[in-house]
Amino acid sequence: MCGIAGWIDHSQDMSERIDLLNRMSETLDRRGPDENGLYINRGAALMHRRLVVIDRENGKQPMSVRHRDTTYVIVYNGELYNTAELREELKASGFHFRGHSDTEVVLKSYIKYGADCCKKLNGIFAFAVYNTSDKSLFLCRDRIGVKPLFYYEYNGGLLFASEIKALLASKVVKPQIDEQGLNEIFFLGPARTPSFGVFKGVFELNPGECAMYRHSKLRRKKYYTVEAKEHTDNEVTTIEKTRYLLTDAIQRQLVSDVPLCFFLSGGLDSSIIVKTASMYNKEHKLGKINTYSVEYRDNEKYFQKSNFQPTPDYEFISMMSKNADTKHREIVLDNTLVCDALYESVQARDLPGYVDVDSSLLLFCKEIKQNYTVALSGECADELFGGYPWYHNHEILFEDCFPWSKSQDIRRSILKDGVLKNGEEYVRQRYLDTISLAPKLKSDTDLDRRMREMFYLNFYWFMQCLLERKDRCSMFSGLEVRVPFCDYRLVEYAYNMPWELKAWGNREKGIVRKAFEDILPEEICWRKKSPYPKTHNPIYFNECVKRVRKILKKRSILNELLDSKGIEDIIENPDKITNPWYGQLMKAPQILAYIIELDYWFDKYNVEIV
Repeated sequence: MCGIAGWIDHSQDMSERIDLLNRMSETLDRRGPDENGLYINRGAALMHRRLVVIDRENGKQPMSVRHRDTTYVIVYNGELYNTAELREELKASGFHFRGHSDTEVVLKSYIKYGADCCKKLNGIFAFAVYNTSDKSLFLCRDRIGVKPLFYYEYNGGLLFASEIKALLASKVVKPQIDEQGLNEIFFLGPARTPSFGVFKGVFELNPGECAMYRHSKLRRKKYYTVEAKEHTDNEVTTIEKTRYLLTDAIQRQLVSDVPLCFFLSGGLDSSIIVKTASMYNKEHKLGKINTYSVEYRDNEKYFQKSNFQPTPDYEFISMMSKNADTKHREIVLDNTLVCDALYESVQARDLPGYVDVDSSLLLFCKEIKQNYTVALSGECADELFGGYPWYHNHEILFEDCFPWSKSQDIRRSILKDGVLKNGEEYVRQRYLDTISLAPKLKSDTDLDRRMREMFYLNFYWFMQCLLERKDRCSMFSGLEVRVPFCDYRLVEYAYNMPWELKAWGNREKGIVRKAFEDILPEEICWRKKSPYPKTHNPIYFNECVKRVRKILKKRSILNELLDSKGIEDIIENPDKITNPWYGQLMKAPQILAYIIELDYWFDKYNVEIV
């Protein structure tokens, strides 16, 4: 994994902007702490920060290849999981390889297939290829959107980068936010509208999109989307294929030239990955695997059972570690430090985010990075296979709104009267735009159609928010995290699976449970879904209260928008919140933490409202 950036402007000599280029590159050094590279060709500059995972000597970037009369230059961030097959296919066409890096395979795939190379790639990636002959730039992002790729287009030029901070370092992109951006922050955040980068003029390629920049014009193209198809497999075949696809995805993602470990929560998803990897290692005599879990100091004293989090994780983690025979380590986080890390998590995202769900992951990854460079994690099974409560409660399922943010009342309550009057309508339109895109079949029942819409809502919103969190909070410490459930083949299969099969046994992720029940302890395989652990310790809430009250006393742009009475009401009556800010994890402490992040973001990034 790495950080990439570039600047194309053929009216300029990029060698005269070396200081700005270096600043852009330096902002990405956490993503790639091992090496850095710069390519300049008058009107074009490509930058790369490398985290070495595979083929240190032959994977250096920017990578150039001369083919016929043209030189092609690539900067690439990601991992390709069908490298071996694609390399053999290219060799059969006459291409030669100097190493075994996936970067070289991606570049030569582009030389061979052009823009159609996207359809050949199975992995998580974002890359750019510059053609020195026609001075074009090709951009591409993976099918699922695991790796980021932002850009900013101006008259005569284009900037792109893995993170927004690199665009801002160019001084061309200003830290400005308009009404649309404010609606994103206050009414949709920590999610954001697909393709929208919140800062004015900043956009992101959507999952499954590529783009060509030529003659000072950028043309985006969708190269991949899930399609509605009849599911023709019977129950037995569906169970077998689900197991095959996920097992194959996990095993493909075990390839690494550096140490690799696993996140283990004691839930279904991470347990499947851990057990499958453990079985693979034993079969190939590779030794025990290493697993990590996260907890908060004294959390067991304050744990509160809820519909979303019915049981704590620690008993199940111990059970699974013993079952898979792993070397396990629990990382216990200090609650005050989790609050302190809110500020760094804003720096990681360049935006207010998922608050302590971000900051705790950031601290967790920082600890893991001391010993490992690559990890596997169980994200996205819930979005794809109906793991959340809103899939199973038909009253929630058929409500005509985002299920994780049904009401904007709590968001409205922290704003002064008259601020962002159209916020609710803005959210409504984003919802309608999304469900209108969901492919359907004429034969779909009302339930089938709604499940396809719910899939799309989760895929393009909730899931993207979690993937963004995982990428930024892990890469902030130079840790690469792979997500096997995001294999596009599994996504396609899940989209068209009938609900009665997906929810086998009337259970969330029932088909996944059934597919792996023979290798998991029964208690874990059929355990009720439990989300990422959050702190229940009052120390955290009190820390947030203290910091928010300091914010409310100072003069700032943010305080011109906030209603202090509404915020005090949250502080004094935290249990009154029935509709969380976002999802099941953002209640009173997290809303206060979001205000802390907002304040820091406005100050740190010198955000101007225009």
